Amino acid sequence: MFDTIVIATDGSESVRRAVSVALDLAERFDATVHALYVVDEGEVESSPERVREEMRAALDDSGEEALSAVAEAADRPVTTAVREGRPATEIREYATDRGADVVAMGTRGRHGENRFLIGSVAERVVRTCPVPVLTVRQLDDRERDDADGVGDAAASA
Repeated sequence: MFDTIVIATDGSESVRRAVSVALDLAERFDATVHALYVVDEGEVESSPERVREEMRAALDDSGEEALSAVAEAADRPVTTAVREGRPATEIREYATDRGADVVAMGTRGRHGENRFLIGSVAERVVRTCPVPVLTVRQLDDRERDDADGVGDAAASA
């Protein structure tokens, strides 16, 4: 069912759970894994000109760290790529070009009125990507504790 999985990562805490879920899917379906990091061109271009090169270098380093984290967590080879541009556009194009069966990415899972304000990359990818998108919400501390408790209770039952 899943032959090719693209994991969109920015190295943030909110992506770690998505990486874990995507790698679990890859293992279950013996899928090929691609990890993608996008340097946000708009973020670089909107910064003062005197710091753009430093910022681009810092974002490149951050991307390499994020991709290395995915590769280290995987039990299989991971094809990694860094792209520069608008993140949602680059994720969509990369997934389409690779014939991906699913794109996995994290989301912060905001609630209430904040959910209307985020305009997140995940939301744009979900709305525009022709490939199915698996969004995995980052758990807050309380939810993480509840999930750990459920797992512990299930394990002891």
